[in-house]
Amino acid sequence: MTDVRSAEPAAGVPAPLGTGPEARRAGRGTGVRAGAGVALLPVAGILVALAAWWLVARLELIPPAALPPPGDVFTAFVDKPARMLEHTWYTLLEILFGFALSAAAGVLIGLSLASSRTVERMFTPLLVAVNAVPKITLGPLLVVALGWGQKPILTMVFLLCFFPIVLSTATGLTTTPADLAELVRSWNASRWQSFRKVRFPAALPQIFVGLKVAMPLAAIGAVIGEFQAGERGLGYVILQYAGVGDYATAWAAILLVALVSILLYSALVLVERIALPWVRETTSR
Repeated sequence: MTDVRSAEPAAGVPAPLGTGPEARRAGRGTGVRAGAGVALLPVAGILVALAAWWLVARLELIPPAALPPPGDVFTAFVDKPARMLEHTWYTLLEILFGFALSAAAGVLIGLSLASSRTVERMFTPLLVAVNAVPKITLGPLLVVALGWGQKPILTMVFLLCFFPIVLSTATGLTTTPADLAELVRSWNASRWQSFRKVRFPAALPQIFVGLKVAMPLAAIGAVIGEFQAGERGLGYVILQYAGVGDYATAWAAILLVALVSILLYSALVLVERIALPWVRETTSR
């Protein structure tokens, strides 16, 4: 009869290197320290930027009217937090709604370009031309065409966001790894099965690249739109307070735009990690 021995090492025999309780505890400790380091590094970067800002303001390398000290900006926010947060909420909704529209349209347009070489050759020059137009020049025309309010603002967000998403989607769908394409052909899979099982999943990392590029552009588009047609929102706040010489409040609104962009970008990165766990497992990072 075969002697089935316990997996525990015999008395007096040392456990293999790196498999003992001490090694496991050390590994957990290293993981905790690495996670804490990842969380603290962005905070450290922000503190360095604030210190540099304070030094520039202290030495008056830039006129205080153009760049108030960080303390003045913080005070401006504390003096009117409810008003600032209310306008932040409006801008956040415009960013999210405009980004969602551009993501849906961008993926569909990218699918169309990737599915037909004729469609790609016909419309790619037009898309490049639309993307090359300075969007701020379209602001007054959008107001004339769509009126005041959210319609021209969302259109501005869409115009700034959709091209990176189109480009990344089309690129991802037309660069399926050769071994996967050959595997699908060997299974005699239909075109829909090939798209659903291989081409689209393989393109998702590239699509997320386009989405991450577009997310900060959505915030820029919302602010530009509020400059032109807004009656509320952080862009409206920046324009109004800068116009009366209250640059500290204007800078508080600018920093809120930056904070919203950071949070939305981080949320998108988190969604990518949850939705595409295999990417981190098959890459070097």
